[in-house]
Amino acid sequence: MAKKFQLDGKVVANEWVTASYFKMTLSFQTLPEILPGQFAELRIDQTPSVFLRRPISIHDVRPETNQVDLLIQKVGDGTAWLAERKAGDVVNLVFPLGNGFTTAVSNQKPVLLVGGGVGIAPLLHLGRFLAQNGTKVQFLLGFRKKADILPLNAYQAVGDVLITTEDGSEGEKGFVTNHSVWNDADFARIYSCGPTPMMKAVVAVARQKNIDCEVSLENKMACGVGACLCCVTQTHEGHKCVCTDGPVFNSNELPW
Repeated sequence: MAKKFQLDGKVVANEWVTASYFKMTLSFQTLPEILPGQFAELRIDQTPSVFLRRPISIHDVRPETNQVDLLIQKVGDGTAWLAERKAGDVVNLVFPLGNGFTTAVSNQKPVLLVGGGVGIAPLLHLGRFLAQNGTKVQFLLGFRKKADILPLNAYQAVGDVLITTEDGSEGEKGFVTNHSVWNDADFARIYSCGPTPMMKAVVAVARQKNIDCEVSLENKMACGVGACLCCVTQTHEGHKCVCTDGPVFNSNELPW
């Protein structure tokens, strides 16, 4: 099992990017290697209503400056506390946790990274890692409406970005599986993270087109180290802990 670290990160910036999402940049004295798809457990201090750390995907990594970006949705007391952190504040992390995406690509075909909601967060680090190793990357990102679209400059610097909105206010109308990119889909692999119904739909299309597919599950994870067993999921090999055996699974492992 890979080594985990408990480190204090200093807040460099903490900015709202939509009405409900904010991006936190943390700086560390030293930064361990973080594989695409791994996550961190953040300690929530001085909030009596929050007892457990909060699992947050690693959004982006800059080893040259020992900085990490976290893209976080405000949904409760824990994330509300994180949203209030100011530059200079300290946040304690346990990371890197979990098993990440498979980044070895065996052929020259492009890969498709499909995300929805906060599930688009880990796809930036993954896409950047793949692109830096010579793989052509396409993002397919789904939102409910134009106002929900997160800043895409960083994604566009890595690869092509395709958008769907459920109301058709931006990009193509419908869900991510309705996008025309699937008409001539010829990808080395599909990666997906987001709401479970969306990922199940992506897996169904990938199987229909005989394309290898990996998904990052978003089960609730209290401890992040496989001790509490609250995040278990059913696989063809029995129940597995999402936080330690995942969060990334090959879709063929899941009874979807």
